[in-house]
Amino acid sequence: MIELTLAEVAELAGGELAGAADVRVTGKVTLDSRAVGEGDLFVAVVGERVDGHDFLGAAAAAGAVGAVAARADDALPTVVVEDPVAALGRLAAGVHARLVADGLVTLGITGSSGKTSTKDLLGQVLATAGPTVSPPGSYNNDIGLPLTVLDADSTTRFLVLEMGARGPGHIARLCRIAPPRIGVVLNVGSAHLGEFGSPEGTAQAKGELVEALPADGTAVLNADDPRVIGMAPRTVATVVTTGLGADAAVRATDIALDDAARPRFTLVAAGEEHRVALQVVGQHQVANALSAAGAALAAGMTPADVAAALSAATARSRWRMEVDRRPDGVTIVNDAYNANPESMRAALAALTGMPAGRRIAVLGAMGELGAGAPAEHERLGRDAAAAGVDLIVAVGADAVGIAEGAEAAGRRAGEESVHVPDRAAARELLSEVLRPADVVLVKASRAYGLELLAAELLSAGTGA
Repeated sequence: MIELTLAEVAELAGGELAGAADVRVTGKVTLDSRAVGEGDLFVAVVGERVDGHDFLGAAAAAGAVGAVAARADDALPTVVVEDPVAALGRLAAGVHARLVADGLVTLGITGSSGKTSTKDLLGQVLATAGPTVSPPGSYNNDIGLPLTVLDADSTTRFLVLEMGARGPGHIARLCRIAPPRIGVVLNVGSAHLGEFGSPEGTAQAKGELVEALPADGTAVLNADDPRVIGMAPRTVATVVTTGLGADAAVRATDIALDDAARPRFTLVAAGEEHRVALQVVGQHQVANALSAAGAALAAGMTPADVAAALSAATARSRWRMEVDRRPDGVTIVNDAYNANPESMRAALAALTGMPAGRRIAVLGAMGELGAGAPAEHERLGRDAAAAGVDLIVAVGADAVGIAEGAEAAGRRAGEESVHVPDRAAARELLSEVLRPADVVLVKASRAYGLELLAAELLSAGTGA
């Protein structure tokens, strides 16, 4: 973060300062007292399980010079506010405005799936052109986005922000904190149908990003998704299209997968063609790479430099098509950060594209699908069976429909689908059946914690 006095923090955050006004924040802004370092500003947030106000003393002992909190405390000079999360957003907005005045280019990304993977690709591409802030993980809400903004300083040239939504108006609110100049919309799918009610409702919410763009900005829209390209009339910015169709301004041709299911393709943009060899797994990453390319081109990079940077970019965030091979030859694909119908099918397609003795899909439930959840889980089971997965393991009570769908679809000789009650049962089953050259995909919505099962399966092959 840029250096600020606590008096400036109070002004930007809309609070009253209790303590020395001239104390300078020279470090970062954090909500975790365990991560505090010298010169940091600690924000005390009341969470579901802990109250940050209980850790003001620990933050002071670790080197924090001030706090933003709902009440004053003798441990630290405190900017007292009614709502620390809202104050965090106001502070980020104030800092962002100063950085934009100094030339910062802000890029926002949204979509039903692929946001974090695209953000990671774009952040690495832009980093080859100048100092870039784009942290790993999904920092895409009212807390994560302001913290990302506050990681930027006067040396930062590009700020890449992931924008999520759980309802109408959420993305618009994030855009008010950090108005983007370039906005990327990836897709409109089934994620969060429980909140939005329909794909049309999801599209309306995701389109708040392009509505926030300025006239001199750029909207990067996936032309292969009708609901995304349908957002074009909602923006005054220049529209750049991406996709596989011949009319897309940024497109991919000659797509193929290597022996590790990593995509290779020709990037066609601005009258140029350049080969790209992605280091990430799955053909669905082509669309993510095209969106990242469109945004990087809008930020001023050349097609040749974008292609080279995409080819060098790696997976940065945990539990997203994270591929590891055990010493015994079993490969574990941990894609368990989150799941929706579209990302499940993309992961299954990636699995079937990987060389394997047997292909095994360990699938938990998909959350936040609303009334359509049972049908979507049964459909997923049918899709997994149709993909030719050798063993489908549905984990947990909410995932029983996956096994039922797979059974209803019929299985060829040697193929099997089973339902187990929990992670422990899945681990026990797999420990008995896995053999060298098997490839195991583990995927579910984040709430089901199957990333732990993937870690357990990986360590089982090492004797750990």
